[in-house]
Amino acid sequence: MHCPFCRSEETKVIDSRLANDGYQVRRRRECLDCNQRFTTFETIERNLPRVVKHDGRREPFKEEKLRKGITLACEKRPIPTERIDTAINLICRKALGVGEREISAKVIGEWVMQELRSLDQVAYVRFASVYMSFEDVQAFKDIIDRVENELTPEMLKSQLSLIVEDSDNKAH
Repeated sequence: MHCPFCRSEETKVIDSRLANDGYQVRRRRECLDCNQRFTTFETIERNLPRVVKHDGRREPFKEEKLRKGITLACEKRPIPTERIDTAINLICRKALGVGEREISAKVIGEWVMQELRSLDQVAYVRFASVYMSFEDVQAFKDIIDRVENELTPEMLKSQLSLIVEDSDNKAH
């Protein structure tokens, strides 16, 4: 491992611990030449299946693309990064667990919606609006009604309300 400060190859590990629900090893390192400290993360190299798009095109499964979509849906929401990382890891594990060389983008999209639904209502609706190509306001209203009506008591406790009501019971 090269030091990011002086490019020396002489570094030592000061501390190691599991990160990201045990799917990464976080290592604190120190350069033996310049004495600067830095952190590295070690992850498993996965052979994820190829993704079959709706138009028949095939492309490699890209965890970065998955992360970008989920992070965008969760932007400005009170969701800890660790929970987002856990959701991404669960989806990647499902993709690995399928045991196929190819997987439909639709299946991955459903997994993402399932994870976002348990994370945050707003993130779920944001992702669904793009994934399901909402055409009008009624589609938003329908998905909001569905989300509000299908939440379990545990989900209700851990999430912010989708629609805030004032003292006159009028939605904002």
